[in-house]
Amino acid sequence: MNQIFKNLKIVELASVLAGPSVGMFFSELGAEVIKIENKKTGGDVTRRWKLPNEEKNKNYSAYFSSINYQKKHFFLDLKNKEDYQQVLEFIKDADIIISNYRKKQAVNLQVDYDSITKINPNIIYAQLTGFGEDNPRPAFDVVLQAEAGFMFMNGEAERPPVKMPVALIDVLAAHQMKEGILIALLEKTKSGKGSFVETSLYEAALASLVNQASNWLMAEHIPQAMGTLHPNIAPYGEVFYSKDKKGIVLAVGTEKQFEDLCKCLDLDIYLDSKFNNNTNRVIHRKEMADFISPEILKLNADELELIFSARQVPYGRIKNMKEVFENPQAKNMVLEEKMEDGGLTKRVKSVAFKIVLEK
Repeated sequence: MNQIFKNLKIVELASVLAGPSVGMFFSELGAEVIKIENKKTGGDVTRRWKLPNEEKNKNYSAYFSSINYQKKHFFLDLKNKEDYQQVLEFIKDADIIISNYRKKQAVNLQVDYDSITKINPNIIYAQLTGFGEDNPRPAFDVVLQAEAGFMFMNGEAERPPVKMPVALIDVLAAHQMKEGILIALLEKTKSGKGSFVETSLYEAALASLVNQASNWLMAEHIPQAMGTLHPNIAPYGEVFYSKDKKGIVLAVGTEKQFEDLCKCLDLDIYLDSKFNNNTNRVIHRKEMADFISPEILKLNADELELIFSARQVPYGRIKNMKEVFENPQAKNMVLEEKMEDGGLTKRVKSVAFKIVLEK
């Protein structure tokens, strides 16, 4: 399965996270991905986004490594005639271009869609922008988290707004871009023609608001900061602590699950009219949590895992990154790559599905 795109050639004219993660998706699946980096600025800016404890003399960071796997890197200056010609040579027989240049910048560098189709008319040109093709406003993930409403409703009540700790808008935009490219590839197998695929961080962010957007659009409810709590479901997102001080989160979405939760903890509150359906539990969630909390506190996390699993109660342990990658399933998601300087880089797979092709 990892060579399914072995005949694809992709030129990546993108930096930071969203565009390069699209390139990495295809490289993981066997495509040849040629990443063009600006030699005048030392390449992709994320090469220099290092943690304080990372080695200073390396020309790459953990951040850069996370979304640049199995690519061929070329440090070129598109304003230099010879370098530009080299890029065109790569593009002439490429299948896909991934670009996050602003429209005016791409036109000035002659790597915009119209310029490229003159030398490769059947190419799939994937353009990623911040706020749309005709809006030159610069955009980074936290800006979109603010503009699309995520920061307003994220965090704890009566505390300052909080951004998500992963550049999730970039990740979501990358998924939108992958889907667009895959549709364009499917169409190309039928018509033989290329496509222009465009998405923006802003539209990807809006598309990801799902139920929170509908809560406003249909009920004029403005989502507020609720920490981990869910506005529509209870107990969902409530955090409790076990006897051995491990954080436990519940995600109870049905009446049967709530009854089973109560039976796990020897509680009969599922019979109480305040808690016998989801709507009432949302209304009385604080009182409900006050019943559940001391019962969870009587048991260690391992004991809770056994009894919750036995009754299929949805729960999770709140883990740090070290604990996450102690899980064998998580370890199997790690990709390693040796760099030219001998350094070993690691990242999580961007491909989290399996396909079994018929023989």
